[in-house]
Amino acid sequence: MNFNETLIIAVDFDGTIVEDAYPKIGKPMLFAFETLKMLQQKGHRLILWTYRSEEKLDEAVAFCKDNGIEFYAINQSFPEEEFKTTISRKIHADLFIDDRNIGGFLGWGEIYQMITNSAPPKPKKKKGLFHFFK
Repeated sequence: MNFNETLIIAVDFDGTIVEDAYPKIGKPMLFAFETLKMLQQKGHRLILWTYRSEEKLDEAVAFCKDNGIEFYAINQSFPEEEFKTTISRKIHADLFIDDRNIGGFLGWGEIYQMITNSAPPKPKKKKGLFHFFK
């Protein structure tokens, strides 16, 4: 995947944007809103992808809006998508950011670096003793 292109990024709410305090809204995770704003400024489309529904979902959306983030879509692949259930389901996205990933939540600083750098830095090869004798 080329991270230099515009991406559709699905982002979980509880435990990812905010500390997990469901059904209440937890405190914002360190650098969450700053990172999301920078990703939007780079042209990436953000989808709120959460288990929350109905009034709990409305509270989460309002909380994000109050913190400067409006999503491209909410629990759907694109704004015009229609389906008959209000329960969250699988959506189309290039990346999913969630605290339930294998290995847990990486932190917003590391996520931003992964998305904005097209390739991870290659480790420098150490010169061994035998390098000098060739």
